[in-house]
Amino acid sequence: MSQFNRRDFLKISGTSLIGLTLGGVALRASAQEQLSTDDATAKALQYTHESTVDGANCDNCMYIQGEAGAQWRPCAIFPGKTVNADGWCSAWVKKPG
Repeated sequence: MSQFNRRDFLKISGTSLIGLTLGGVALRASAQEQLSTDDATAKALQYTHESTVDGANCDNCMYIQGEAGAQWRPCAIFPGKTVNADGWCSAWVKKPG
């Protein structure tokens, strides 16, 4: 069984903390491209920029992220892409509350 000394532990802990912090920032920063209706996943989930389903749109879906009121926001279903708050896809689930 190998033993870590204090210096090795601090190196590993510091590196891990920096990696997690920068990774989270990179994920938020990468969600800048607007989702195209030609995207393969968007097609599979029947995504549209304007919902045709009464009372259901991306703005009131549990998967939408980001600041409320913004027109284009990140979505957990489409990593790295933003969706139109007025849009809809077949993965839509009403926000609790």
